[in-house]
Amino acid sequence: MKPSRSVPLINIAPLMSGDLEARRKVASEIGAACRGIGFFAVTGHGIAVEQIDAMFAASQAFFALPLADKRALAMKLHGHNRGYAGYGDEALDEHAAPDLKEAYNLIWTDGQQRPPNLWPSLPGWRETAENYFDAVLAVGHHLHRAFALDLALPEQHFADKIDQPMATLRMLRYPDRRPDDITEGEVGAGAHTDYGNLTLLATDGVAGLQVQPRGSHEWIDVPALPGAFVCNIGDCLMRWSNDVYMSTPHRVLPPPAERYSIAFFLDPNPEALVSAIPSCVPTGSAAKHPPILAYDYLQSRFAATYGG
Repeated sequence: MKPSRSVPLINIAPLMSGDLEARRKVASEIGAACRGIGFFAVTGHGIAVEQIDAMFAASQAFFALPLADKRALAMKLHGHNRGYAGYGDEALDEHAAPDLKEAYNLIWTDGQQRPPNLWPSLPGWRETAENYFDAVLAVGHHLHRAFALDLALPEQHFADKIDQPMATLRMLRYPDRRPDDITEGEVGAGAHTDYGNLTLLATDGVAGLQVQPRGSHEWIDVPALPGAFVCNIGDCLMRWSNDVYMSTPHRVLPPPAERYSIAFFLDPNPEALVSAIPSCVPTGSAAKHPPILAYDYLQSRFAATYGG
């Protein structure tokens, strides 16, 4: 079956209800998207537009800081996938030019076992970011219960594998580029698949995001969906499902205007063993991927992106 050529819009409000059959129905819709184009957009997630807008305002305030202030918080200085990355610091497509974007990462931390985040000196900024982080993390947990239902697993199958996650909240800014300023091969973010389990993306409505269904050479524009999150699965969940779910290549073109987006990556606990779900392996067949700890897999991908 050929993948769908469109990103379905799914109301996930029933996932928060006590109606098991309603949850199964939504899970089936999500599963169909994951088996096909690998992307879907969600409404009914329970996060108010005002909270999303506040997070975008916080992102814009950070990127408006002087470059010296941002560089003082650079990932290159502090490590652990937290802090600032400037223009050209990343190459999501290892075979293309470096990405033309700025980014700022916050990681999930329990305050004890993981390094603390880096916080800009902006009034109210930390509270806004932490509240948004918690809200979108809760949506990610609901979606993992949907994955479990769709894959004929107990609904809480993933709960103890994402309760101390390698989760990252990433703010992104792509500068305005006039067509005659863009050099051949230049991109906002190079073609790539995401590394972990699940990505939830909020956008400001400026075009640029494209997806490429597996087996296709065609790039499809993802439309602006106000109030919705654009979701896609990553390579860890694809491995877990023995490639039943598809992790789909995507990219960001140089945008027609300054573009902001906020991505949330919900990746497994470091010690979670990513091993093919038995029900996803046909009888008499071997799993397509060997088991690997989530931490080891994620680190191998980060090393490729940041040049070791």
